[in-house]
Amino acid sequence: MPQYLTLLLDCPVVIAAIFAAGIGGTFQYGFNISVMTSPSAFIQELVNATCLQRYNVSLETWQLSLIWSFMVSIYCIGGLLGGIMAGPLVAKYGRKRCLLFNNFVAIVGALLMIFSQRAMSFEMIMVGRFLYGINSGLSLPAHPLYLVECSPKRLRGMVGVTVGTFISLGKFGGQLLGISELLGTPERWPWLLGFNGFTALVQLSTLPFLPESPSFLLLDRGDRQACEKALRRLWGNKDHSLKVEEMLEEKAALQGVHNHSVIELIQDKALRWQLITILVTFCALQLCGINAVYFYSFEVFRAAGIEPDKLRYAALGTGLCELCTSIGCFMIIEKIGKQVLLSRGYLGMSATLILLIITLYLQTHVSWMPYCSMVLIFIFISFFASGPAGVSATLPGEIFTQSCKSAGYIIACTLNWSGLFVLGMLFPVLVDKLDYFCFLIFLFFCATCGLFVRFNVPETKNRTALEIAAEFKRMHSKPGEKSTEHNGMETYMTKL
Repeated sequence: MPQYLTLLLDCPVVIAAIFAAGIGGTFQYGFNISVMTSPSAFIQELVNATCLQRYNVSLETWQLSLIWSFMVSIYCIGGLLGGIMAGPLVAKYGRKRCLLFNNFVAIVGALLMIFSQRAMSFEMIMVGRFLYGINSGLSLPAHPLYLVECSPKRLRGMVGVTVGTFISLGKFGGQLLGISELLGTPERWPWLLGFNGFTALVQLSTLPFLPESPSFLLLDRGDRQACEKALRRLWGNKDHSLKVEEMLEEKAALQGVHNHSVIELIQDKALRWQLITILVTFCALQLCGINAVYFYSFEVFRAAGIEPDKLRYAALGTGLCELCTSIGCFMIIEKIGKQVLLSRGYLGMSATLILLIITLYLQTHVSWMPYCSMVLIFIFISFFASGPAGVSATLPGEIFTQSCKSAGYIIACTLNWSGLFVLGMLFPVLVDKLDYFCFLIFLFFCATCGLFVRFNVPETKNRTALEIAAEFKRMHSKPGEKSTEHNGMETYMTKL
């Protein structure tokens, strides 16, 4: 591990790229997932007060709940729209430029949030949440794509994990700033919701000093000189001819191949297993039960004797656990490998869910059982942060070649945002009907994904996209099957 850390420290510009891309990238996504919990009562008071002032109508409970649900879920609608737009935008304008202009969306959303209370307009919060969704939808693919393409191949796993680390940091930041001692008060909650504007300004003031993705410059723009200049800035004044040659080999293999659309990617039989990998991993990412575990953590903490007014501090512990485990994943991923972390993470989550169901069933019968449930919650979060959360985000950028990355990320983001929206709508019903036995559904997705990755996905560490494609082909080709040519890339793969 010290060897890889030393290599990373030798690339200070890559470290700067990690922080500059992260603070205005996936940090925004994590922050917006957790930030609405703390000011929910204040926002609902604003909704009721606005209707009373405008229409002299006091809303009933179900009407208030309906408006609140829409206010929360509209974030997913914006995210889905942003994710669909991200693929064409990063392919046409570049990863860095897409991240930069995306910050203006967040700033407009933040201004709406900050002035919503003064304007007595809950609609401003809805529009702000929608804009935040677009911002997060664009940053989710642009941020990991930029980092993966800016990092040396030997450090790609370590750098890629930081995408998940900034999501965890965003979740923890939303929990921390939301406590009553900071911004979770009747007067300061608009500034809590507008905090995304500050992080967007940080990225706007730092990212312009960093180079564009070398892969984009060479493979999409065809500018070798700019690519070599970017590599020297990122990795130092060393000989980068090997990296350039690898990218030129990919460019030659894809000669005459245009950027795939989503339909073309789905229809391409040569990329079938890469596509299935994205479908399985990104469905499991939302349906693994992490949100359900966070939801049940309050019940478990309450059963363990934690006072109601202290529950928010216990919740901080879950966010801190995810953040610390993600940092630990950063330290070990280059040694263990992504495939192992991903499969072990899901299988470990499966085993933990089985034990959690048992302890939740027994917690009313055995006095010390809530403490076991509490420990299992932290173990589950640790498995999630050390594998799925840290590995999944960069998968499309690694297992697809340049011509397919945009379409791959569109599919991945569509699955992510659709899963988040559906889960948000159905989870209250599942809890009402099944109680903690709803974990059986999440157990199925965790076990299925863990076994799928274990037996069907190759290791991506220290491999180019073409080498990974060749390994997929080797793993899933039938004995004695002859290779066929396919758009130049297939020809190259058969030579490996």
